[in-house]
Amino acid sequence: TAALSPFTATRRIGHPYQNRTPPKRKKPRTSFSRLQICELEKRFHRQKYLASAERATLAKALKMTDAQVKTWFQNRRTKWRRQTAEEREAERQQANRLMLHLQQEAFQKSLSQPLPQDPLCMHNSSLYALQNLQPWAEDNKVTSVSGVASVV
Repeated sequence: TAALSPFTATRRIGHPYQNRTPPKRKKPRTSFSRLQICELEKRFHRQKYLASAERATLAKALKMTDAQVKTWFQNRRTKWRRQTAEEREAERQQANRLMLHLQQEAFQKSLSQPLPQDPLCMHNSSLYALQNLQPWAEDNKVTSVSGVASVV
């Protein structure tokens, strides 16, 4: 006779869910009247959370159960959080677009303004050529003729 270890697991035969009780039927979705939804929305606009006494009073006034009001408020808060997050994201994207536009405007403005002349560059033809080098401008080509830079 082999002694059974306290850690020996008993083997089950068949699928693990086979011995469970059958699932209960899901309760059908509750439809609320327009008046109930209107009152719930008005209250939610004023107050995102209800105390149990407030919830019971509202449920009684709207001919709903306490659980229905509680669930409605939970679902509405979830919807509200999602909407505010989407609005914040839209505002963030709009601000990014505005910043990009302003940066592009500033860059275009900087391209149209002449560069201030550096006194050191005026006396050194290589530095003068580098200072005036603008690869984005097609019509400005810097050429050097016999050590003196000139803009064509």
